[in-house]
Amino acid sequence: MQPPPEIVASLKRLGLIAEGESSAYAPLTGGVSSDIWRVELAQGPVCVKRALAKLKVVDDWRVPVERNAHEVAWMQTAAAIVPEAVPAVLGHDAEAGLFVMAYLDPAQYPTWKDELRDGRAEPAVAQEVGRRIARIHAGTAGDPQVAARFANDELFRAIRLEPYLETAARRHPDRAAALTALAGATAAAKRALVHGDVSPKNILLGPRGPVFLDAECAWYGDPAFDLAFCLNHFLLKCLWRPAFAEAYLDCFSAMAEAYRAGVAWEPPDALEARTARLLPGLFLARIDGKSPVEYLTAEDDKDRVRRVARALLADPVETLAAVRAAWGEELGL
Repeated sequence: MQPPPEIVASLKRLGLIAEGESSAYAPLTGGVSSDIWRVELAQGPVCVKRALAKLKVVDDWRVPVERNAHEVAWMQTAAAIVPEAVPAVLGHDAEAGLFVMAYLDPAQYPTWKDELRDGRAEPAVAQEVGRRIARIHAGTAGDPQVAARFANDELFRAIRLEPYLETAARRHPDRAAALTALAGATAAAKRALVHGDVSPKNILLGPRGPVFLDAECAWYGDPAFDLAFCLNHFLLKCLWRPAFAEAYLDCFSAMAEAYRAGVAWEPPDALEARTARLLPGLFLARIDGKSPVEYLTAEDDKDRVRRVARALLADPVETLAAVRAAWGEELGL
């Protein structure tokens, strides 16, 4: 299959393909925001990622393609703190909105989402994910240069706050005040470099531990967003694969505790409280926002999420253990 000509032209500009050299291209599955290709070059396979202006979702969701440059910058920043946590960046064509990175073979680097789907929910993995994210937050907290480089408030609102919290607010008018307040509080908290999409589908489990992908939402802001965004997936997956629900909740607690142990830039209780308040908003948003999780389709399951999320939005809690307990009670665990 032939890729868009812009990708071939970029590889030539970056010096990765010589004039007249033939290369094999294969599209890769991924998220909703980019075209991703495996390219077989003379020196071996690489991965090319090109940002899309219109995301591949039902709602009309458009975001600037310059987010591709922010993703590259996040990977380079993270590599200076936890080198084994990101793939190597081999080239970046800002004009074309794409970059080239090392290709990580799925046989050696399965996605965490696939592992969780199949019941391989190991708390030790969740702990390491929490530790690595905390290290990146700690390594960038209070850094004015990083803050200036990732002053992406408008982009973060367009990619995260509006399609998630603000959209959910429009669809739940009686919880709109709480959801709008969460969006405002998250936008106002300027503490560390945020990945913005710490999801199991964007985490590969490699020989040297978790590897993070898809940092298109990179932003200097509230690190509680990264923690809440990832913890949310453990809650949702309890309905996707009920047989593994207790293991998912154990991963929830393991990640939360490991992350908290790495919080040195502010009082851990304060960060945990923000996370516990934000999490129900994201929980509801993955059902009634612009980017609902694809694996929950039964209305009964969606209503269970709505019931717990709406209750926690009406009566917020201050700890992640309380969030887990509320969801566990709904599940009968």
